[in-house]
Amino acid sequence: MPTYEYHCEKCDQIFELFQSMKADPLTTCIDESCGGRVRRLIGAGAGLIFKGSGFYITDYRSNTYKEAAKKETSSPPPAAKSESKPAAPAGSSAPASS
Repeated sequence: MPTYEYHCEKCDQIFELFQSMKADPLTTCIDESCGGRVRRLIGAGAGLIFKGSGFYITDYRSNTYKEAAKKETSSPPPAAKSESKPAAPAGSSAPASS
């Protein structure tokens, strides 16, 4: 069962109430001397923590995919080729317009 937060408009009190999802929202303050009108607040929700294997998409990868990924990470990167193009002779450039 979830915990709901309520805010009393009369006494400005914020409180939490543990109630069933099927239960009707509270309409009056829990402080009997106040008796003011309350509004249910929008909560952030509960955080879930999944521990163990099987919760991530990478846990379900096929063996061939895992082997290929392992080969990619274990092989050294290819050596960069340093091929430089010869510079064009000064006289062979495009004719200058006058």
